[in-house]
Amino acid sequence: METADRVRANTQERINRRIDREIEECVREYAQKSPEEIALRIGELDREWDIERVLETNASALAFTGLVLGVTRNKRWLWLPSIVLPFLFQHAVQGWCPPVPLLRRLGVRTRQEIDREKYALKVLRGDFSQPESLPRPEAALQSVRA
Repeated sequence: METADRVRANTQERINRRIDREIEECVREYAQKSPEEIALRIGELDREWDIERVLETNASALAFTGLVLGVTRNKRWLWLPSIVLPFLFQHAVQGWCPPVPLLRRLGVRTRQEIDREKYALKVLRGDFSQPESLPRPEAALQSVRA
């Protein structure tokens, strides 16, 4: 199972629904905008940090800080990396660790969720051929539904 799926599986359903609803609302909003505005949003999505990147950055910063302070100040600071690194390992194995629920409540998305929005915006922009029977906005909305 992919990490993004494990993150969603370990996230409260109401939070997953909220994130999905926000993606759908964004796609509806951009259905009324120009291809240039859609391209700008796609650029923003390319730069958006997913939950993996946020966790890895925070864990490494905390572990490094604890290590430096443990070596230069007081060995008691070594407790920090000894707590943070097992959390990172737990996330790699299970797709969950204690910071995940907080980050998800704050709206940090998985790469898969970001990519769903990006794909739908590309459908809106007309990047892909599609059946004539389905209007472009409806095709885009169908592509974001989990």
